[in-house]
Amino acid sequence: MYQVYLRSFADGDGDGTGDLTGLRSRLPYLADLGVDALWLNPWYPSPLRDGGYDVADYRAIHPLFGTLEQAEALLEEAATLGIRVVADIVPNHTSSEHAWFQAALAAGRGSAERDRYWFRDGRGPGGSDPPNDWRSIFGGPAWTRVREPDGTLGQWYLHLFDATQPDLNWSNPEVVAEFADVLRFWFDRGVAGFRIDVAHGLAKDPSLPDLGEDSESLMEAPDRPRHPHWDRDEVHEVYRGWRAVADSYDQPRMFVGEVWLDDPARLALYLRPDELHSSFAFELTDPDWDAAGLRAAIESGLASAREAGAPPTWTLSNHDIPRHVSRYGRPAGVRERFGPSKYDFTGLDVELGRRRSRAAALLLLGLPGTAYLYQGEELGLEEVTDIPDALREDPVFLNRPGELGRDGCRVPLPWTPDGPSFGFGSNGAWLPQPASWAALAVSVQSEDPESMLALYRAALRLRRTTAAFRSPDLAWLDAPVDVLRWRRSGQDSEVDVVVNLSTDPVPLPVGAVLLASADPVGGMLPADAAAWVSR
Repeated sequence: MYQVYLRSFADGDGDGTGDLTGLRSRLPYLADLGVDALWLNPWYPSPLRDGGYDVADYRAIHPLFGTLEQAEALLEEAATLGIRVVADIVPNHTSSEHAWFQAALAAGRGSAERDRYWFRDGRGPGGSDPPNDWRSIFGGPAWTRVREPDGTLGQWYLHLFDATQPDLNWSNPEVVAEFADVLRFWFDRGVAGFRIDVAHGLAKDPSLPDLGEDSESLMEAPDRPRHPHWDRDEVHEVYRGWRAVADSYDQPRMFVGEVWLDDPARLALYLRPDELHSSFAFELTDPDWDAAGLRAAIESGLASAREAGAPPTWTLSNHDIPRHVSRYGRPAGVRERFGPSKYDFTGLDVELGRRRSRAAALLLLGLPGTAYLYQGEELGLEEVTDIPDALREDPVFLNRPGELGRDGCRVPLPWTPDGPSFGFGSNGAWLPQPASWAALAVSVQSEDPESMLALYRAALRLRRTTAAFRSPDLAWLDAPVDVLRWRRSGQDSEVDVVVNLSTDPVPLPVGAVLLASADPVGGMLPADAAAWVSR
C-alpha cells in the first residue's frame, strides 16, 4: 500500500496544489514502483483547516483536486494497472462548514439538527464555562460556544480536534444511516475500501464526565479503562454495520483502522470477523535506531495480529509524524514519544538517517503482513523543518506556540531536478521544497541503480516474487547484540533478513544475497545496513 497525500503528490494544472490530474499522470510510476494499492488522504470538499480532515461534503471532490468524474477515471485507470484505490473516511467529526452543522447552528437548542453533534449547555453563571474539562488534541478546550439564532451566547459544541471540526454524535440513527450511505456511494464507484480516521474515537460517554489531568494525544493509547471518548465498546456496533455494507458487494471491500491502542486484546476487538479487516501496527514509528526497541516493536505488532487473527499492517512514516530519515538521523539517546512536534532535530545527520532508512526499508518489507509506504520515503526525503511560519497551515502549529506541527512531512515531491517546483507542477508548490531535493528527484534516481528508489523497486519486486515472503510468519534467529535476524520460509524458499544496527560490520549468513541496502565486503554486512539472504 502506498499512501498518497494528494495535495503534495503531483500538480496537474499548475496551481501549486497536487490533484487528480497529476496523480493520474503518475500512475505508471506507481505501477513501476510495484505497489498493489493506493491510500488517498481526504479528497473531499473542505476548508482545509486540517489538511482535508475537516470534511464539508462526503460525496464530492474538492475543486482544488478535480471532479467526481476525474476520480472515477482515476479508479478505472488504476484498475487497469492492477492498482486498487483506498479512500480516507473521517467519521469522528465534520467540518463546521458541513451543511449539517450549519443547520444545527440555525436550528437552535434542543433541535433534531443539534442532536447530530454534541451540543450542551455550559456550566457556571449563565453557562459561561464549558460543559466539562476535556481538551482538544490540537490545544485548548474541546468546547466552543456558539451564538444562538437570536444573537445571544448559547450552547457549546464538542470538538476533540480543531474548533472547525465538530464531533458527530454516533448514538444518533441519522449519523449511522448517513455514513452507511456514504460508504455505498464510493463503493459503487469502484473504491476498494477505506482507511478510517480516528477509528477508536467515535463513541463518547453521554454523561461527559471530567477527565482531570490528561496529557494524552491522538497518537498515544488511552491511559485509563473505559475512557470517556477513546476506545469505548459502543464503537464496535458501528463497524459491524460497516462490515455488513462492505461484504454485500460481489468483490467485498476492505477497511483499515487508525486505532491507537497498546493492549492487544482491546485491539483484537476491532479485528473480529464481522468488523475491520486490519489496523495499523504503529509500533515501528516509535523506536529510534535501536535493535532492542525495534525487536520489541515487531514482537508487539505480531502479538496483536495473532490475538486478532488478522495480518499485521506496518508503516514507518505517514502524514502525521516526522519522516523516518530524520528520526533515524538524530543523535543517539533522544527517546521522546513520537508526535508531530515532539522532536528536536538539533544535530540531525541526514545522510546517516538516509543510510539507516535504506536498511529500514528491507526491515519493513521483510516482515509478514501488509506494508504501507508514505509517499517520498522511496526517495529518501527528510522532514523539512525550516518552512517559514507564514506558510505553515497545520493547526498543531497554529494552536500550540513553539511546536512545528506536521507540515514538514507534507512538502510536495520532487520529480525532476529543475523547474519552479522540481517537476511537482508548472508554477511552484504550496509548500517550499529544500534545494537539496533536486538530487533526490524521481528522474535523477531512476537513472541511478544504487539510489533509494532503485532499492525500493528491487525490494518490492522480490517481495512479490519470492515464495518465502508470502509466509504469514517469521522465526527469530540468534544474532549478535545490536543485530536483528529472522527467517521467512515458504514453498522451497527460505530468506534470512539481517539488520545490522551496530557500529561495526557483521558476518552475513551463508547463502546468496538477494538484496542489500549497502554492499557487503568480504562476506560482512556494513554498519547501519540490512540484507536479504536466500538459504
